Amino acid sequence: MTETYKYVQHERVAERTTEGAPTVHKTVKKLTDGSAITRFNRKIGLGITTSVGTMWCAYAFTLITLVSLPAAILSGSAIIIIAWIAQTFLQLVLLPVIIVGQNIQAAASDERSAATYADATAILEEAKKIQEHLKAQDAAIGALLDKTLALEKGIAAGSR
Repeated sequence: MTETYKYVQHERVAERTTEGAPTVHKTVKKLTDGSAITRFNRKIGLGITTSVGTMWCAYAFTLITLVSLPAAILSGSAIIIIAWIAQTFLQLVLLPVIIVGQNIQAAASDERSAATYADATAILEEAKKIQEHLKAQDAAIGALLDKTLALEKGIAAGSR
């Protein structure tokens, strides 16, 4: 029997092997592409985000906002106190806290990405085993078909 199926590995398999799982860190490394000005701006932006995105920065910003709290309270105006809360305290303090949270979410996303990558790799290996199994079954079925054809020829020759 002739082979009816030939397994050809998809080119993405080799790409996946060299690339590995996508992560935030790999994406940041890709930011080195582009013009000198673009690379400079990205480095400055990443540096500021990394610096501001810490709880220590949130604590420092909290202390800075407290400097103007007495003046807001002494004004006796509800609008000024609410403005201080909204425009000074919340904006200044929540900024680094949100960045910290986003960094944690990015790390969790990297872990999910790595797990998904490992799962996809396992599925790929299972698919390869299935292909091997199917090839063995094709060979066994082919051998049975060859025997059946030989028997049919023998029966046909004997009945003449």
